[in-house]
Amino acid sequence: MSQYFLSVHHDSAGDAAMAAMTEADMQRLFTQVDGFNNRLQAEGAWVFAGGLMPIEQSTCVDATGERPIVTDGPFSESKEYLGGFWIIEAADLDAALAWAAEGSRACEGKVEVRPFQSE
Repeated sequence: MSQYFLSVHHDSAGDAAMAAMTEADMQRLFTQVDGFNNRLQAEGAWVFAGGLMPIEQSTCVDATGERPIVTDGPFSESKEYLGGFWIIEAADLDAALAWAAEGSRACEGKVEVRPFQSE
C-alpha cells in the first residue's frame, strides 16, 4: 500500500460562498465529510486528516539566514490556499483517485492527489 496526500484547496470565490452558507448548509457539509472520513476508516484507508484554520492565521518562519525571521501570514501570495487534507493508504493511484472523487463530493471542492515519495 502506498500513501497519498489528498488536499482540499480554497480560493476567494470559495471563501465568499462559504461565508454565505447557512447553518444548515454548513451542517450538511460537515455530515458529508464526516461520512467520508468514517468510510475511509472502515475500509482501512485512513491514516489521518485535518482541516486548517483560515490562511490569515498562518505564520511563516524563515531560518535560512543567520537568525530565524517570523512573520504573520502565508508564505506566498496566492489565489488558492490549502484548507484541509487527508493522508490515505491506497493500493495504487487509481484507488487514490477514486477516494479523492468521493472526498471532492463530500467537501464540495476540488481535491488534489499527490503520492508520497517511496523509500
